[in-house]
Amino acid sequence: MNKSKLFFLGFCLILIIIIFWRYDIVLSDLENSQLKNYNDSDEEIVLTGKIIKEPDVRENNIKLTILTRGPSSGRILVTVGRYPEYGYGDELEITGKLQTPTVFEDFNYKKYLLKDGIVSVSYYPKIKLLEKGRGPTSILLKFKDRVRQGIYRIFSPPQSEILGAMMLGDKGRMSLGLKEKLNVTGIRHITAISGLHIFILSTILMSLLLGLGLSRSRAPYVSLGIIFLFIAMIGFQPSSVRAGIMGGLFVLAQAFGRKSVGTRAIILTAGIMLLINPLLLFYDIGFQLSFLAVLGIITLAPYFKKWVKSTILATTLSAYIFTLPILFYNFGRISLIGPLVNILVIPVVYWIMILGLAFSILILIFPLGAWLISFPLWLLITYITKIVDFFS
Repeated sequence: MNKSKLFFLGFCLILIIIIFWRYDIVLSDLENSQLKNYNDSDEEIVLTGKIIKEPDVRENNIKLTILTRGPSSGRILVTVGRYPEYGYGDELEITGKLQTPTVFEDFNYKKYLLKDGIVSVSYYPKIKLLEKGRGPTSILLKFKDRVRQGIYRIFSPPQSEILGAMMLGDKGRMSLGLKEKLNVTGIRHITAISGLHIFILSTILMSLLLGLGLSRSRAPYVSLGIIFLFIAMIGFQPSSVRAGIMGGLFVLAQAFGRKSVGTRAIILTAGIMLLINPLLLFYDIGFQLSFLAVLGIITLAPYFKKWVKSTILATTLSAYIFTLPILFYNFGRISLIGPLVNILVIPVVYWIMILGLAFSILILIFPLGAWLISFPLWLLITYITKIVDFFS
């Protein structure tokens, strides 16, 4: 073993020790949060705070992530009705009761929220709007809302639900029936904006750009620019930002043409992310899937390409194999027809993402162009729905 490998292994060992030290500190701070003192009390409290995350719109309610101010500062998740609507950056006064997140038999909701620093939840409190949100993020989310309106105006369910989830992260708007069919057929992952999506997008972009004659030295940077545009369009969601960083490193690894460089870059990036938020390691499935998917693509895809002669299938199979243990551990089942359905669906997903990105841009600047693209986009999504209906 040469000196560089020994140095890297030593550095990783030190990094792991620091990450677990940070984990204990962060977890202790959350466990000792003053907000927890008000949980499960019969008395209502009054808090002021700002919405720090895009509202999560569901079928019957909206979930708001709020950073409270004052002595009892911290993050709480507030469930409110569909109307009136609130936006990112809004200053609110909340009057109601706080509760400890529930631990269900098959899902630890408490740990799921803990990764985002949330230790308290509140259901349908009284809300008073103090000030509307401003700033570049609020403006960006308004553009995203225009894209959302275009999707749900031009497409009908279930096509609109699938496209909205894939392009905007609107998983909460999907019906329970559709979610169950996707689970049964093993392709629920196509509707979640994760590392796998970014890797798929980066792979197809590289192939397209090189096919159009762009040099191998320039194609990765153009690809990175398009990936950044995609992440910006969906509102810089934390999960998509993490996936984008991982995907960006995968593109750069392709540019350098060295698997070892890519692997080290991915490990170091994951280490930096865990230094910032060490709870991701145990409580964030999206982080785990993104990290394992890109490792799978970098290490296995070159071998699969020799057998299947397809970059798309090689990428998919590599990521699928590496993420399978996490999927089985967290969801408790593996679809026996999943591999077959993935082979039938994944090649179409790439084109849906590309046409969906074009549609999202055109709906803002040239609606007629978006309408023209909508027909082939509808056909591709309809193909997926028919496959899902048949195999489920």
